[in-house]
Amino acid sequence: MLAIKNKAASKKPETKEFYISEINRLKKELNAVLLAHFYQEPDIQDIADHIGDSLQLAQAAEKTNADVIVFAGVHFMAETAKILNPDKLVLLPDMNAGCSLAEGCPADLLKKFKEKYPGHILISYINCSAEVKAISDIICTSSNAEKIIRQIPESQKIIFAPDKNLGRFIAKTTGRDMVLWHGSCIVHETFSEKKIIELKLEHPGAKLIAHPECEENILNNADFIGSTSALLNYVAENAAKEFIVATEPGILHQMQKKSPDKVFIQAPPEANCSCNECPYMKLNTLEKLYMCMRDKTPEIILDRRIQEDALIPIKRMLEMSKK
Repeated sequence: MLAIKNKAASKKPETKEFYISEINRLKKELNAVLLAHFYQEPDIQDIADHIGDSLQLAQAAEKTNADVIVFAGVHFMAETAKILNPDKLVLLPDMNAGCSLAEGCPADLLKKFKEKYPGHILISYINCSAEVKAISDIICTSSNAEKIIRQIPESQKIIFAPDKNLGRFIAKTTGRDMVLWHGSCIVHETFSEKKIIELKLEHPGAKLIAHPECEENILNNADFIGSTSALLNYVAENAAKEFIVATEPGILHQMQKKSPDKVFIQAPPEANCSCNECPYMKLNTLEKLYMCMRDKTPEIILDRRIQEDALIPIKRMLEMSKK
């Protein structure tokens, strides 16, 4: 008796080449632009129209003439693109791609926190929800936070949210006394000082470079502290041949492309795990990217009033970044 083959079981799985080809085809068909953060998987980075950190991607979203924005990043980034383009279709491959900083700073609690400090303006790190942006006075990123704080008059009191580590670092570099919301990034708070020191002893010529979202003890050991794009530029320009990188390891792909002759070592977390990888960023895959473009969903939809209120501090950020 002949066995009847299951058609679904005999069908070959889609290949990486298929997804890349289809994504490129759909970009043309939809007149879509693909924006990707440095922390995305390498295959997504390589097919993006624009790759960058939060500031660079916000600037790209503001300038695009595309009809559709496909955001390979996390939810707050796609929301920012929607706020800047209220009438465009903005897609996010996985709606569960959130952010611990955004989730740890609900707008209603931050509003109550703000009320305790009359006379203060609220500067919010871009890693926050649209609702938090809507009650903020200025938005910043790790790339421009210091530049923006230095433009605020010395007499103006400041609340900085939601990242306490970035806030503390900027307060130290600018000499400003800021009230900090005590939030942190689940990735950048996991690095082990002990293991990093051991790595430095094993690699005496290596430079430790760190994102300012890291804990203070890690920053105190760093040879250079900067945003994702600043770290990328530093390793390309510095004469050192080895670098210990204390940020999400997705950036290593671009570092290796820019400086193929150099060695990049992931800063290890406390536990024996991959905790230094952002679980939210890694939710996006080529397959999900293809499906969201094919089906034009999941779509970012925001309340019109929140969009309008959030646009004001984002526009302030973009203008202050030019000065």
